[in-house]
Amino acid sequence: MKNIEFGYMTFADMAPETSPGKGTNARQRIQDLLEEVKLADELGIDVFGIGEHHREDYSVSSPSTILAAAAAITKNIKLTSAVTVLSSEEPVRVYQQFATIDLISGGRAEIMAGRGSFIESFPLFGYDLNDYNELFEEKLELLLSVNRSEKVNWSGKLRAPIHDLGVYPRAVEGEIPVWLAAGGTPSSAVRAAKLKLPLMLAIIGGMPENFIPFIELYKRTALESGVSENDLQVGINNHILIGENDEKVADDFFPHYAAMMDRVGKSRGWQPMTRQQYEFMRSERGSLMVGSVEKVVNKIVAEHQMFGFTRFMAHGSLGTTPHELTMKSLELYGKEVIPEVKRRLNFL
Repeated sequence: MKNIEFGYMTFADMAPETSPGKGTNARQRIQDLLEEVKLADELGIDVFGIGEHHREDYSVSSPSTILAAAAAITKNIKLTSAVTVLSSEEPVRVYQQFATIDLISGGRAEIMAGRGSFIESFPLFGYDLNDYNELFEEKLELLLSVNRSEKVNWSGKLRAPIHDLGVYPRAVEGEIPVWLAAGGTPSSAVRAAKLKLPLMLAIIGGMPENFIPFIELYKRTALESGVSENDLQVGINNHILIGENDEKVADDFFPHYAAMMDRVGKSRGWQPMTRQQYEFMRSERGSLMVGSVEKVVNKIVAEHQMFGFTRFMAHGSLGTTPHELTMKSLELYGKEVIPEVKRRLNFL
């Protein structure tokens, strides 16, 4: 039976700055974030992921910078972006930045590449949204080329070609593990499978069972593309907050979660979140892992039975959730949830 990795990820959400032009809130959020990474490492959690955003309600626009800081204060935990918005990044620089993290950390860096769930970075960095699909495909191809080989020969339509140039520094093992992040679009599953890349699926709403065909498509296509059964890697991530009392943690979290989802959904035509909807999402069939240790363990085990994942990423510290609730949740995840899930799945 394949081993399972358990990780934790965050977008480092924050309340927008109250003083325009100053980074007061961002400074505190980043200090809190480094405490989270350090605790996760001490708890023996396998992976920590940090997202990239270019909005006033998130504190991290450069995951590689924070991950480099995390590399210097941790010992064992793998450090990954979650995600690198590759469509508006320069792939050569992405490799160089993560190779540097890899050197600082002694070989613990990973890249999770994706399109991102927001579009602010496109006009910010001068990219045309009409090139949305082609930008991602071309930049992913270049990143993989740089990752594979010290000397690069590459040409595309949207970037100047590279003729036999070296990319330095190199990571400890030369190549950095690259995962492809997806939100459930079938073409993303097929792309990851054909490129023989591990897949990370974000389940942030609805019912997890609805994603079974998506994961089956990925696995089937990967096997057809020459990936061995033993090398198949599938990751799942869910929103999470764990507390000692099921109802209390649900009550404490609801206003923060609803405000976050309403803010994100405002531009996407979502209806405001109701308590009834929230409770359905917390229920046995819903995607939201909020509640007691027992509830969260049951839901992770159920998802493993659905998907056979090899990595589970708990997506926490959401919205304006108080830091002390996040730290308590992280502690319960590392000390109680992960060992119990492993026990039930016979991984101990």
